[in-house]
Amino acid sequence: MFFVNATLVVATDARAATAPKVTERSKQKEVAETERDELQEKLNALKRDIDKTETAKGDAADALAESETAISKANRALFDLGQEQSGTQATLDNLSKKHQELSKTVTLQQTQMATLLRRQYVAGNEDRLKLLLSGENANKINRQLQYLGYVSKAQAKLIEALRVNLLAIEANQADTQNAKNALDEIALEQRTQKSVLEKEKKTRAILLTQLSGKLIAQRQEVGKTARDEQRLAGLVDKLAVLIEAQKKAEAILREQHRQAQLARAQAAAQAAALARAQAIAQAIAKKEAQKQAQKQAQLARAQAHLQRQHDATAQHKNSAQGGLALAPVPTATQPAFVPDPIDDDQPPVQVAMAPMPVAPAPIAPLVHNDATPDIDPQAAYGKSFASMRGLLHSPVRGVLTNRFGSKRGDGPPSRGLFIRAPEGTEVKAVAAGRVVFADWLRGFGNLIIIDHGSEYMTIYGNNQALLKHPGDVIKAGDIIAKAGNSGGNEQSGLYFEIRHQGRAFDPISWVTIR
Repeated sequence: MFFVNATLVVATDARAATAPKVTERSKQKEVAETERDELQEKLNALKRDIDKTETAKGDAADALAESETAISKANRALFDLGQEQSGTQATLDNLSKKHQELSKTVTLQQTQMATLLRRQYVAGNEDRLKLLLSGENANKINRQLQYLGYVSKAQAKLIEALRVNLLAIEANQADTQNAKNALDEIALEQRTQKSVLEKEKKTRAILLTQLSGKLIAQRQEVGKTARDEQRLAGLVDKLAVLIEAQKKAEAILREQHRQAQLARAQAAAQAAALARAQAIAQAIAKKEAQKQAQKQAQLARAQAHLQRQHDATAQHKNSAQGGLALAPVPTATQPAFVPDPIDDDQPPVQVAMAPMPVAPAPIAPLVHNDATPDIDPQAAYGKSFASMRGLLHSPVRGVLTNRFGSKRGDGPPSRGLFIRAPEGTEVKAVAAGRVVFADWLRGFGNLIIIDHGSEYMTIYGNNQALLKHPGDVIKAGDIIAKAGNSGGNEQSGLYFEIRHQGRAFDPISWVTIR
């Protein structure tokens, strides 16, 4: 029976060891992916709206869309995993360093504790009792007892510090294990994504071979470039509407937050004013009660004095009738009475009672305006884009082969620049902003659009891979993509545009090409 139970325990432990571990990284990643999926669904709906306006005629490059999108996603996943791996490794290094420091501290504290315990064992556990029964000077005994108290406190502090550090080591070990598990997850995902990337690259190469003739024919087709330009313009216009709607929603949320803060401030001010009014009313009532008590005491003393005068007068008359004139003799416990200027014949003075003051009405609360004007949304991206004309740098290293306004076969003039660059060359953001689109689009392949505020956008097309997600906030110089020839483009490189209010203009006057 024992053997069977042991076998079950071992089997259970084995299943637990082989089961996938749910790390904190996995939970955070799941939440981030859910948020991205919601945003991506909005962009997919936007693309479907654009597709409805186009003819049913297909494009040869559409056959590449699936593989090029998969290549982009695999590259982006590898890029994200590489950055995450670097961050996790740095965390693991810090944890290892902290573990070494804690171990040294614990070793030192354990040595100190062993020394104290050894000395206590040698001295015995009856030090205080021996002192009390030693018969020595009482002051000396008291002094030594105080010393022993200090030693006991030091021991208690040392034990507590050791306990805290041991718990810190335990937490450190748990964090370290979690970081190692995360690195294992990253390594597994990297292997998976690399396998996907190689597979999709082979698929795309086969498709390019099969579609090479069709792609060449469609590039030379009259009207294709115009349709591509119209498609991009439609996308930009719809994105502008979406951005404006999002800004309004954010403004409403900020206003609601401001109103809530103002309401809390007003409530706090009213509560404080009410508390002050109640405190003032209580102080006035207390002071008035003290005054009334003093007046009652004065009235009681006056009535007692009049009563004593009346008794003395009556006694004097009785003595006179009996032939004896007795003067009141002061006693040791009662001082001699000093006549008050008040006439004896007058009735007792009625002391007028002052009317009770009415408690003041609660003071009106002071409204404190702590709210400040909202920060300009453009400031969230740093310096305004309009002020950076002529200060921007080219997004990619390469050779400028097409300029703004140059003819592209029989199609309309180019709305941007094409910079020829090897496949996989890093593409960087020319300025800070927010990614509003990152997906495949017919005619432009893997396309990424960045909103810089004030209706300025930069557009980066024909990329091999998009390394940022819609909604990501980026800084100038951040790597956002890798150059390529997606979308059926003949050459590898980057197509680049700058637009304001949906209208494209020459980037050369804004971007330095050296």
